[in-house]
Amino acid sequence: MTYLQKVDEAAGAIKRRAGASVPDVAIVLGSGLGDFASTLQGAISMPYGELPDWPASRVVGHEGRLVIGALAGRRVAALSGRAHFYEGHDLRAVTFATRVLGRLGLKILILTNAAGGINSRDLTPGTLMVIDDHINLLGSNPLIGPNEDLFGARFPDLTEVYSKRLRGIADEIAKAQALRIGHGVYVAVHGPSYETPAEIRYLRTIGADAVGMSTVPEAIVARQMGMEVLGISCITNAAAGVLPQPLNHNEVMEVARQVRGAFAALLEGIIGRV
Repeated sequence: MTYLQKVDEAAGAIKRRAGASVPDVAIVLGSGLGDFASTLQGAISMPYGELPDWPASRVVGHEGRLVIGALAGRRVAALSGRAHFYEGHDLRAVTFATRVLGRLGLKILILTNAAGGINSRDLTPGTLMVIDDHINLLGSNPLIGPNEDLFGARFPDLTEVYSKRLRGIADEIAKAQALRIGHGVYVAVHGPSYETPAEIRYLRTIGADAVGMSTVPEAIVARQMGMEVLGISCITNAAAGVLPQPLNHNEVMEVARQVRGAFAALLEGIIGRV
């Protein structure tokens, strides 16, 4: 089968399991944030392994299931876990889920991730950062290769990858909840090793506020398919060299666990407004 046929086969399988009605919004949940999927009411849970051609994520903190249910008066699709470039997937596999969401007809996509804080003054561990823009340092682009016109334009405009409207809603909800959030530029790197202090100094110089290993390919594909995108990073650690201690994945998971209540409240408020 062609890539488009595989995408449509997965979309069809989801429709048969969850019904024909299109969710109002989809959320991709990053490392340690997957518990949010359990808050959906009347939910239907689909392990990735049961969906045709769906790439599995084997990273700790990524459960690997699609959950469709209700929250704040909206029908929501929550992806608990994602495939990563550093796992050996190509970017067509990394963005497969986003393609499926687009073919299902979803118009709003919220991308979340765990990230290292480069801007140490404003983005301390535990801060939620709304992504204003991104820098792609993955060394590749998910749109490379033959273009499928049904997905969108060959050369999509990325002037506003992350919706100004949705960023404004996030700010309003955070203010109403007395939650301090940050804003900044997210840079995606290949991984899986954490960055060196010299690399972090370079990333700071080119304008990055937070660094991670996901999100950017999904955002590019979503915009090509006409989806409105909101990105939120959970700053789980200071990037290498900002503080003297070494980095480890357990720290990432622990900080994500600590902020999941505030994160869930913010997401629910945003979903209720979009």
